[in-house]
Amino acid sequence: MTNDAMKTSQIFPVEKLISTLVLTACVGFVAPGIVGALPQAEAAATGAVAGLPDFTDLVDKVGPAVVNIRTSEKISQLQSGDGSDDEQMQEFFRRFFGIPVPKQQQQPTPKGRKKAPQPQQEEQEVPRGVGSGLLISADGYILTNAHVVDGADEVVVRLTDKREFKAKVIGVDKVRNDGRGSDIAVLKIEGSKLPHVVIGDSDKIRAGEWVIAIGSPFDLENTVTAGIISAKARDTGDETPLIQTDVAVNPGNSGGPLINMRGEVVGINSQIYSRSGGYMGISFAIPINEAMRVAEQLKSSGKVTRGRIGVQIQSVSKEIAESIGLKTPQGAFIAAVEPGAPAEKAGLQGGDVILKFNGVAIDKSIDLSRLVGGTKPGTKASVSIWRNGAIREMSVTVAEVVTEKDKAPQKSEKKGKKEQAANAIGVTVSDLSDAQKKELHVTSGVVVETVDGPAERAGLQPGDVILTMNNLEVKDAKQFSAMLAKADTKKAVVLLVRRDGISQFVPIRPLQ
Repeated sequence: MTNDAMKTSQIFPVEKLISTLVLTACVGFVAPGIVGALPQAEAAATGAVAGLPDFTDLVDKVGPAVVNIRTSEKISQLQSGDGSDDEQMQEFFRRFFGIPVPKQQQQPTPKGRKKAPQPQQEEQEVPRGVGSGLLISADGYILTNAHVVDGADEVVVRLTDKREFKAKVIGVDKVRNDGRGSDIAVLKIEGSKLPHVVIGDSDKIRAGEWVIAIGSPFDLENTVTAGIISAKARDTGDETPLIQTDVAVNPGNSGGPLINMRGEVVGINSQIYSRSGGYMGISFAIPINEAMRVAEQLKSSGKVTRGRIGVQIQSVSKEIAESIGLKTPQGAFIAAVEPGAPAEKAGLQGGDVILKFNGVAIDKSIDLSRLVGGTKPGTKASVSIWRNGAIREMSVTVAEVVTEKDKAPQKSEKKGKKEQAANAIGVTVSDLSDAQKKELHVTSGVVVETVDGPAERAGLQPGDVILTMNNLEVKDAKQFSAMLAKADTKKAVVLLVRRDGISQFVPIRPLQ
């Protein structure tokens, strides 16, 4: 039986990667009486601690509300029904390996011989994985990770008192390829007066405070591990910032609670960072505030609604900030604006940098995604942007995230007057035709014909459209060459480049 597909930050499915258990002592041991034997003055001067924390009361309090989750799925196998060797072989594989035998090619039946019974499809429940969860209400609502139950045909919940329940999946919020999603799922079992956890406030946690995890690593139910919070809001590339800890988390811990010293749940264990796939001292938990926000939506509608404004964004580097006049590299650079989206209706443009959203400063581009995603569709939000060396205040009405994929814009045709670039960055450009300008929704710019040297190393490609150089508009090929000839070769030349409908800044270091 496999354990749950616990996410890792490199990010590995750890159930495939751990085959042995190594037990190590990871906390320094203080012998009884040693601290007490220290003179009081010396203990005060050295900051000696009277003893290590005792988690027994926490485990007694929270343990009964932590559940073991087993999942299974149905697979189809062929059943001949005539007691033949094939049937016995299939039964052998089903019993000992849990897999069906590949379908054998049927041979033609000779004339005069009775046709053999045809194989029939039979569904078989096969164990899929093991995870953890926590009861959040006395009437049977359970919180766990989406990846624990995703794809399961049957979910069985086992309590610490050995009672088992078939659980109904109320809703899942998977993490998608674009990073959206929380990896939270809500289950429901039929019961009353069930033990349940106390929900804490993940916004109030502090790095360095003690926490414990309870779960079923390797199917060892109600296993307790302890550690400290290493960081509060670690960015792993997903939309949700995670709590980083050094609590031992392994396959089977997925969906289990992270608990503070007051017995409150502050997170849901979900990921580990590892180069080998095994636990390496770094684990991650979903903040309980985000988990409960998602859970309430799943309970009420079975899905999660997120906001969008219809922009593609990228981070602002130091070189980009210098080229557009920003004192510090901050905010979210708009690479492209979706036609007809709220951002376009609000007047936002490619090349703008969003500095604040609803009054909250944007430090990194991912901050904007999180703020917009957490905003209720229909909300009118204020936006502070940096455009042409000045701050502008605008407002945008947030829409709901759609699942339809945007059609990729077609590459523009390469026509126009060529301008040979005998310059230090190694690029040849030509004027944009009227048709190209109309297609790209621009009034100026040049198209790249050839690249070499620094431009090629920076990633510039033939067909790219250059809109600005060092935050100055590029009108045509002749002006582009003139601007390049006057550029300071000791500094990077920052080009605003559009490719397949997406704009991005490309710093190019000229040859000296």
